[in-house]
Amino acid sequence: MAGHSQFKNIMHRKGAQDKKRAKIFTKILREIYVAVKSSGSDPSSNPKLRVALISAREANMPKDNVERAIAKASGEDAGTDYIETRYEGYGPGGVAVIVECLTDNRNRTAPEVRFIFSKAGGNMGESGSVSFMFDRFGYLRYPAEKLSADEMFEAALEAGAENVESTDEGHEIYCSVDDFATVRDNLTAKLGDPESGKLIWKAKSPHAITDLDSAQKFMKFMDALEDNDDVQSVWDNADIPSDIAEKLN
Repeated sequence: MAGHSQFKNIMHRKGAQDKKRAKIFTKILREIYVAVKSSGSDPSSNPKLRVALISAREANMPKDNVERAIAKASGEDAGTDYIETRYEGYGPGGVAVIVECLTDNRNRTAPEVRFIFSKAGGNMGESGSVSFMFDRFGYLRYPAEKLSADEMFEAALEAGAENVESTDEGHEIYCSVDDFATVRDNLTAKLGDPESGKLIWKAKSPHAITDLDSAQKFMKFMDALEDNDDVQSVWDNADIPSDIAEKLN
């Protein structure tokens, strides 16, 4: 029975992972679709599409999926009209949260996101209610083995970046939103495609979560947001200490 139970647990975890992977693919395909609809199917002249393609590679999305999404968006059919929208508020424990969405029905998405905030004991606020606590950056990541920290710092600054944070896990490069396309293209020409490239919200200061119960409530809240089909990205200023984070796994 123990072996059977273990098998069921493994299958359950695999099913959950497959479901999460499918969710990620759906969000990226929507991003590709919107990018092509807005500026065409040529990545060389469509910065938004290049960012979406980096996300697809990062998620190991099959090439066929990407090509079908581009072909569908390039068709004459007007298709679905997606709107970019952002919601802000405070999650459980007073954590500041920014939720970015792509939706074909704002009247559906806004109540759904508000309900997730409310159910978790949080509060969705007006536009700008928490974004002042974050900085908006262009962000690129390269593997640690690509260059040494000093070499990456020099290459990034030459490319027009503002800052580089290097660790054993990799190099994280930050630049202004306006310079993102230029920095990405300069570094790609020199180093190849980054592991990740996108526009992000980076918290100016962390908000500590100091107990396991609060951390569990916060993670459940984040899972609920990310499970919503219209939600593309979620940014927060939570700081969960490593000893508590280990108990969440």
